[in-house]
Amino acid sequence: MLIQVRAGVVFSNPVTIATSADDACPATETIRINEVESNGGTPGDWVELYNPGPAAVTLTGWGFKDNDDTHAMYVLPTTVVPAGGYKMLDEADFGFGLGAADSARLFRPDGTLADSYSWTAHANTTYGRCPNSSGALTTTTSSTKAAANDCGIPVRINEVESNGGTPGDWVELINNGSATLDLSGFAFRDNDDTHNYVLPTGSTLAPGAYLMLEEATFGFGLGAADSARLYDTTGVAVDSYAWTAHAANTYGRCPNGSGNFGDTSASTKSASNLCEGQVVTTYAAWPGGTAIQTADNTAVFGGNLSGLAYEGTGSSAVIWGARNGPGAIFRLVPNGSLWVPDAANGWGTAKLLRYPDGTGDPDAEGVTFAGTGSGAGLFVSTERNNAANSLSKNAILRFDPAAAGTTLTATHEWNLTADLPVVGPNLGIEGITWIPDSFLVSKGFIDEAKGRAYNPADYANHGTGIFFVGVEANGNIYGYALDQAGTNFTRIATISTGYTGVMDLAFDRELNDLWAVCDDTCQGRSAVLRVESGKFTVARRFERPTGMPNLNNEGFTFAPVSQCNGTTRPVFWADDAETDGHAIRTGTLNCSVP
Repeated sequence: MLIQVRAGVVFSNPVTIATSADDACPATETIRINEVESNGGTPGDWVELYNPGPAAVTLTGWGFKDNDDTHAMYVLPTTVVPAGGYKMLDEADFGFGLGAADSARLFRPDGTLADSYSWTAHANTTYGRCPNSSGALTTTTSSTKAAANDCGIPVRINEVESNGGTPGDWVELINNGSATLDLSGFAFRDNDDTHNYVLPTGSTLAPGAYLMLEEATFGFGLGAADSARLYDTTGVAVDSYAWTAHAANTYGRCPNGSGNFGDTSASTKSASNLCEGQVVTTYAAWPGGTAIQTADNTAVFGGNLSGLAYEGTGSSAVIWGARNGPGAIFRLVPNGSLWVPDAANGWGTAKLLRYPDGTGDPDAEGVTFAGTGSGAGLFVSTERNNAANSLSKNAILRFDPAAAGTTLTATHEWNLTADLPVVGPNLGIEGITWIPDSFLVSKGFIDEAKGRAYNPADYANHGTGIFFVGVEANGNIYGYALDQAGTNFTRIATISTGYTGVMDLAFDRELNDLWAVCDDTCQGRSAVLRVESGKFTVARRFERPTGMPNLNNEGFTFAPVSQCNGTTRPVFWADDAETDGHAIRTGTLNCSVP
């Protein structure tokens, strides 16, 4: 087996396949990881395999994983990859997402590694081999799923204003690559070849940055039926876009930088495109301190810590933590400035979770409690059974945290899968929180199932409040009345956050704010929702604290106002990736209404 090292990454590429059992020197073929999408592909993350050999290759019993060995191996169905052909591995098939710092690993049937690629941050586009099929993996110019990689210079025309911009017409360029580009000597034209503007010496463009070409500089206007064309120093076309009428706002790539051109919702000169259907959103500074520190010991959770829920006050406080793989609940207690697993009653290394029949491995994403505390049970949001992780199974499970032993078996299960939109197995419900009936009634909350004001008496055995879950695939929140005497439920609300995904929810029972948080996909931003005219709507949006890196924070919780130290109280995040060996980070949140 030939081992190749490219750009600091080890690839064990060639895979030996005998064309005949009698061949003395069997022919060899190679199956390679050729392109990787780790951040919001269509319809999710994906990995592209390629056969550069002269003959078809049959893959039987091959496996795929990311960098997490707790993820079950995805075994590819028997597949014939033709010579020069591609095979796509989609998130919906392999059952887990690819992170900002992650790997794609391809295994032979005997378990040996056939090929792999690791990265430390999402690509602006994708990671792909350049030249296609044979080169090292690097940031591509654009995504080319199941097609030859785009390895051209990674500059693209990204947005066009052809009618009354400020101060005139303009064209926006973007660098989709990972290195600064020198565009000196490149030429810009409209649809008239006599109009030729040459970019001056020193025209550089940093990775992910924008360069504006202004009408006052290039010296001609853009018409209602016109085009924008970019050429390199040798006169070879790099990119172009043509239109037949002025846009209502501008024409721009959606998604920003890599998608096709279309009408934008608003002009976003020198900024990320605002695609049709999106709204202009402003984010306030984090309503608390800027400093962040780790709040756990190193390598406690083994990664995958997701939801958090804070219970109690002072030295008797507990943080409940949900780990999604293997599915487990941690009971964390304060120890100085840190939070550590409770050493008593079987909680030392967390308690593993099982479905009501005692089987399975629930993918625990969020955790909450109803009423005054966990004595009435812990309610865990799950998006699949890790023992069958290629299938979506969105459910709320109830557990008794007082049960003895190191394994908790659910006392109740409410399977919401058929009631929710169809999503990938790793794109289901994430966060969960509980909101008391008394608050909802006082606000005239609308029960969408009944078409009138919410009346708790309509739902027998539902307890004293409503459970709300957040979905990763669409950023929506869904409210459910759960029949706690059985398995029935009723959805009474569907709420939009405006985010692409919701990772955790937390209801502030003192200030009456519903928090919805997103992870690194949304730059770690969060939103506060309040009831207006009977419905939860977004009231404020916040950036993450400036001291918080853009981590895969999937868990969020805070201490009650009673624990305020002056004007702030502790707030906590859980990083699913356990960056630098730490999953829990803490900061401060204002004690007043944000």
